[in-house]
Amino acid sequence: MDIDQPLRLLGDLTPAQFMKRHWQKKPLLVRQAIPGFEPLLSRSALFDLAGDETVESRLVGQAGGGWQMRQGPFGRRALPPLGQPEWTLLVQGVDLHHAGVHALLRRFRFVPDARLDDVMISYATDGGGVGPHFDSYDVFLLQAHGQRHWRIGRQKDLSLVEGLPLKILARFEPEEEYLLDPGDMLYLPPRWAHDGVAAGECMTYSIGFRQPARGELARELLQRLADEAGEALGDAAYRDPGQPATATPALLPGAMLDFARDAVARALRDSGRLAMLLGEALTEPKPSVWFDARGGDAQVAAAVVLDRRTRMLYDARHVFINGESYRAGGRDARLMRRLADGRALAARDIAALSADARELLGQWKQAGWLHDD
Repeated sequence: MDIDQPLRLLGDLTPAQFMKRHWQKKPLLVRQAIPGFEPLLSRSALFDLAGDETVESRLVGQAGGGWQMRQGPFGRRALPPLGQPEWTLLVQGVDLHHAGVHALLRRFRFVPDARLDDVMISYATDGGGVGPHFDSYDVFLLQAHGQRHWRIGRQKDLSLVEGLPLKILARFEPEEEYLLDPGDMLYLPPRWAHDGVAAGECMTYSIGFRQPARGELARELLQRLADEAGEALGDAAYRDPGQPATATPALLPGAMLDFARDAVARALRDSGRLAMLLGEALTEPKPSVWFDARGGDAQVAAAVVLDRRTRMLYDARHVFINGESYRAGGRDARLMRRLADGRALAARDIAALSADARELLGQWKQAGWLHDD
């Protein structure tokens, strides 16, 4: 992608301009971001996905002045009648199940793949919504069908209504409002409060981004470090030949604390290992994701394309794919990076790979992580 080429998707801003002016800073409304846009899957197909136990879905509605939420999967008869107002079906990760929605997500790859999350589709009947709320991540809200009325604001008071199954702001103070038609899109940075209400039957596509919290990321990396610590640090044991006799046996020895501190510092000292573990963590498939392992022929001679469920990243020394890491250098590294960036590799590039790298692609093909193009 040419990041200096204006995009209609971004209101004729270049990706570079958008990231500098708006990303994590201020909203952007784009009228006809995708002119003539129509839903990529029908209402019926979306309902079918909501009935799949491997797909995360939620049903939100209002009854008797209160909010209700149920988790899927939902059989068709479990959904309210289409003529009933004020209910919303939310289907998460649709890009993992539909090629067209995955292609839509790829249009936002001016943001690093490490931040891209998924596409959620919201179907709502007249008056449907999930109440005024804020998200802790960036989101593009693309109107796919019908109309939705949005109110947004830089909410300072983030207190929530107590006792509800949804995180609804107690004192929402909107500053701007818009009515979005199919093809219109609204970008919102994290923590911008918003409330979208369907004006008649509508569908909205939410392109969301991962924004791991510091504590969440530290917990994940420390767990991975702990799993490898024995091999990485060896089996050197604590020794205290100078320990004198003690009259306070319950007192924690300072030397043991120093030994523990040094062990942790040694585990964190290897920046290359930390980068490797981060790449593995960021490409780890979600628990609900599975691949069609095909076995059989592992030969890769023609062009290949990554499976839409595959996550692939790289750094200066590694290639990461679906939670695994590989050291790479030279021509193989350049071509593997091309595969990660383009999510496809031409036959002439495959021919230029080493025998070991082609064998690795064959293993990924057998695992269902990539396919012949």
